[in-house]
Amino acid sequence: MPDGTVHARCRHCSREADIPAYNIVNSRENPELKQQLLLGRIFIWTCPSCGTDNLVRYPLLYHDPDEKLLIWLSDGVKEVEDRMAQTIASEEGLADYTARIVDTPGDLLEKIKIYDAGLEDIPMEICKFVTRQEMGKDVDLKFFRMEGADNRILLTYPENGEMQVIGTGFSVYEDAAGIMRRNPQMKTCGLTRVDRFWLENYLR
Repeated sequence: MPDGTVHARCRHCSREADIPAYNIVNSRENPELKQQLLLGRIFIWTCPSCGTDNLVRYPLLYHDPDEKLLIWLSDGVKEVEDRMAQTIASEEGLADYTARIVDTPGDLLEKIKIYDAGLEDIPMEICKFVTRQEMGKDVDLKFFRMEGADNRILLTYPENGEMQVIGTGFSVYEDAAGIMRRNPQMKTCGLTRVDRFWLENYLR
């Protein structure tokens, strides 16, 4: 069941409504809700007046106790982010967790997909950095999935109003994971944003 409501406004007809919202998604306790999350449905409100699908972003904590993973979808309020970081840092049993902060539902879904595939986000950001260099394009790459017996990694990016797909060998990811192992300081502690900007700042 939803934990409460969040206010939404239709981008097409401006109708307003309070819609169901969730505070926490626990993948072990509620796998069905996780599937709804992965489909993006818990962030979509269909306006009853005009039928427009609206993306409704609100703060949400994703908890995967099996992967020891926490992902906080932030509303951009620094005081709330700081309070969440302090809570996670002080909570018993979370010392060995990977804790991430993201800014959009799409970023949240990507993180879940990365860890569900048995990968990690820091090597994936390195992998995306290398792929951008090889493409010669400054595009926003997102992990899509692995496919085939050789675990080829598929990444997506928007171009000319459409989503494009580019593949890269799993060996690129393995090399990136090796870089992280040789540089243990890359392993972040506490609630951290790990994205292309974090990596680019680290590489400076």
